[in-house]
Amino acid sequence: MNTLSVVIPALNEASNLPEVMASVPMAELAEMGWRTEVVVVDNASTDGTADVARSLGARVVSQPERGYGNAYQAGFEAATGDVIATGDADCTYPFDALPDLLRTLVDRDVEFMTTDRLRRENRDAMKSSHYVANHALSALSRSLFRNGLRDSQSGMWIFRRYVWHGIDVRSSGMAFSQEIKNAATRAGFRFLEVPIEYRVRGGEVKLKALPDGMGNLRQLFSHRLRRSEDASAAVVPAQSYEAV
Repeated sequence: MNTLSVVIPALNEASNLPEVMASVPMAELAEMGWRTEVVVVDNASTDGTADVARSLGARVVSQPERGYGNAYQAGFEAATGDVIATGDADCTYPFDALPDLLRTLVDRDVEFMTTDRLRRENRDAMKSSHYVANHALSALSRSLFRNGLRDSQSGMWIFRRYVWHGIDVRSSGMAFSQEIKNAATRAGFRFLEVPIEYRVRGGEVKLKALPDGMGNLRQLFSHRLRRSEDASAAVVPAQSYEAV
């Protein structure tokens, strides 16, 4: 049987977790032959996020050092599945699309699959300032890394667990999202970008636009200049997939 870990970082998302957990289609995944665990990484929440996650059947990992990247690093190290899927605990990402996404991963023999939220039909789910900033950062990322990815900031990825152990990802904060994509493509793993539905966020927005945006800019340039074992790997331009 195939094994899947759904890793979800969570900072004060107790009110959103029931809807998020209910959207993971456990029965359908089991029928497809996937044994699935949900790993919620509690990133020093103060609203009982961990207790809610446990009550809903998730395995909870504690990461007391706050930061988006810190949470994911803890979650990936704890994950047991051969495939890892990710998404935020704020109701924006379509976990109900996992069966189709996994079929694409398998059928297309992909090692790292990321998702594109920056489509016209998703425009109303994102603040105008965030929409513009996401496009700008993605354009700069494409220019620096030449991997063709249209949405460098998307937080939903599906990848083989061994990819994580084959890349060098250092960001502790929001820049983790762009870094893991650029590291995976730079290392030469087979990759694909697919469109997804993006939904209106539930609860409080955690993103700090200016400091997070500046941090992402700094990370892009430092990563591009980084000398590492994968720096000379050939990068195949990203494939696009118009229907999931």
